[in-house]
Amino acid sequence: MTTLPFGALEGTGFETLDPRFTGLVPKPERLERLWTGGRWCEGPAWFGALRTLVWSDIPNDRLLRWDERNGQAAVLREPANNTNGNTVDRQGRLVSCEHLARRVVRTEHDGSITVLASHWQGRRLNSPNDVVVHSDGGVWFTDPSYGILSDYEGLRAESEIGACHVYRIDPANGAVERVADDFVKPNGLAFSPDEHMLYIADTGASHDANGPRHIRRFLVNPDNKSLRGGEVFAECTAGLFDGFRLDTEGRIWTSAADGVHVYHPDGTLLGKLLVPERVANVCFGGPRRNRLFVCATSSLYAITVNAKGI
Repeated sequence: MTTLPFGALEGTGFETLDPRFTGLVPKPERLERLWTGGRWCEGPAWFGALRTLVWSDIPNDRLLRWDERNGQAAVLREPANNTNGNTVDRQGRLVSCEHLARRVVRTEHDGSITVLASHWQGRRLNSPNDVVVHSDGGVWFTDPSYGILSDYEGLRAESEIGACHVYRIDPANGAVERVADDFVKPNGLAFSPDEHMLYIADTGASHDANGPRHIRRFLVNPDNKSLRGGEVFAECTAGLFDGFRLDTEGRIWTSAADGVHVYHPDGTLLGKLLVPERVANVCFGGPRRNRLFVCATSSLYAITVNAKGI
């Protein structure tokens, strides 16, 4: 294990497990804490035109924003229906998963809210968790039950669907279609750079010690509407995988209990960015897309890396 040479936060550093990890972080770069004061920070999303990061503080029921130009953080929306995962679509609009309202929504440029999905086959969704947008406009999201298991991140309720699935919202007609039905607690998800593969985390071990704690890899069918395959890509070696993002070389930068784990496309764990809090999610941003933003428990962190997010 190699610690940072100067200005390091306690509990931060790097752990190299494969030579291919060497050079992914420029020296003497260090992990910075940009903000703290949350309960459980999730869902970072970068708005390049505004040089702003938006993220969720789920139990505190608010969306926050951090401005790169002045380094200041402020509340963007409160209350926020216990928003969890966020992403930005191809038109620069915020797409969010709301635990409390049990829906996926889009914030329009004028600030109004459009509901993209709230039901499947006439039944309410559980509590949409994470979301990505395909280049064809299709919105893919996971729907575990975390927001209805208690009142902490939503409102305790029985599942109307009776299981936890992965869905796609059709951009042409808004139809909500199930694309995967063999998950315990589907969580983070992200496409490969060419969009030929979709990676999905299963955090079933959160409520069952023998449950899954892995990321699976699916092939996206030519129709861009369905999946096949789904083999286990990686098993988490520290806690659970939650949210993750890919860089242009297909490496996966994923959350874990001890920091950010970096995987090669061949499934090898290359190394770790150690973080002093349990990591929930990450995203790439900054003018060159080489700034990795990390949501971890109560804080927002960032580090510049030698990789660019897709």
